[in-house]
Amino acid sequence: MDRTLRVDKSFDMLKKRLVLSDGELTLYFIDGFAKDTVLQKLMMHFLTLKRLPNSAQRFMDENLPYIETDVTADVGHMVQMVMSGGTLILGSSFGAEGILLDTRTYPARETSEPEGDRVMRGSRDGFVETLIFNTALIRRRIRNPRLTMQYFTVGSDSGSDVVLCYMTDRADKEYVKKLSERLQRIKTDSLTMGHESLKECLISHRWYNPFPKVRTTERPDVAAAQLLEGSVLIIVDNSPEVMVLPSTIFDFMQESNDFYFPPLTGTYIRILRYIVFFLTLVLTPSWYLLLQYPEIAPDWLAFAIPQERGVLPIFIQLLLTEFIIDALRLASLNTPNMLNNSLSVVGGLILGDFAVEIGWLIPEVILYMAFAAIANFTQRSYELGYAIKFLRILLLTLTAFFGIWGYASGFLLIVVLIATNTTLNGKRNYLYPLIPFSPKALRTLLFRVKKKG
Repeated sequence: MDRTLRVDKSFDMLKKRLVLSDGELTLYFIDGFAKDTVLQKLMMHFLTLKRLPNSAQRFMDENLPYIETDVTADVGHMVQMVMSGGTLILGSSFGAEGILLDTRTYPARETSEPEGDRVMRGSRDGFVETLIFNTALIRRRIRNPRLTMQYFTVGSDSGSDVVLCYMTDRADKEYVKKLSERLQRIKTDSLTMGHESLKECLISHRWYNPFPKVRTTERPDVAAAQLLEGSVLIIVDNSPEVMVLPSTIFDFMQESNDFYFPPLTGTYIRILRYIVFFLTLVLTPSWYLLLQYPEIAPDWLAFAIPQERGVLPIFIQLLLTEFIIDALRLASLNTPNMLNNSLSVVGGLILGDFAVEIGWLIPEVILYMAFAAIANFTQRSYELGYAIKFLRILLLTLTAFFGIWGYASGFLLIVVLIATNTTLNGKRNYLYPLIPFSPKALRTLLFRVKKKG
């Protein structure tokens, strides 16, 4: 075990040898993961023992006053437990067996409200990077023995902890079995990027389809609500986001705020989100189509056709603004917090004003692109936001080159991409409840329905 764990090579891999009256115990653990006070009390207790039992099971039953313990003869399991933060006890009279203690404690931040998923009302806690904290946040909300946490280890090098979470009486049993088998079959070295790495192992990605494959959430209240609706969660250690399966395109448009307000207010917020988000896709391509075919514009839309077009073609202006917005967003991510807001606002104003002054851009381009950029934040999924951005650019490009036929074919292509998106949905289509059509499910997705008492 000394050679396997390389005790003499790693300063934080600790070995503690205790000499008793009729034998000895050896403890292996990692500094920083083990609970110091717990191990200190256990070792003080061990040193008071008069005799050492002749088996690990008897020692655990008679002399180990700790809750989470196990006996094993599997060396691989011993090493895996120590490397994940547990403690291994070997005894001179235990033979090939050892005792495992789950004395793990991981460094973790506070379970504060997620920055990217805030609510105006409701709970303010959020998932963190420690798996056991995340499962406890869910169990605090669902105190039912049918809530199942199925454990897996994924990654030959990382040995990442993964939990499949579901309600046995509500989740589709065949779907749960399928996910369990997929997790067991994963062959990878490590899950370096947490849930994103696991998602790429589970789903065969098609690079040309930008729509998100799996919905994630950082909120325990959302995760608990999804479990009670029959969904399945995948929780990955070191990741503050939980995967919610199955996921449809309409699930991404639901927000926590919808449920923390009365049905009328929640319905208004949800419908407004759908309308505004649809406008982020069609606003600039539709406006550009009107510029190409001004004769089809009704009189009340005459104001939308600018008198001056600027130095650059409108198509180039729109593309340039798309890239400038992303450049400002990237710059704000790497700006110190105390300068973040001011730099973003001042930078945008200066660049926009200067571009209009020299004729690169016209005010209408800045107005419509600013609306599209701001409206994109009406939903929290960055993946869906960028999917809409890429499709908006595609729709704009097809309209610029092929006119009204390009505009129509662009919409047809978008529908095809949504319908053929590869997901882990099992029997459910990505366009459910439209395909297959379910009026009741569609009603609950479009309208905030009052819960039955």
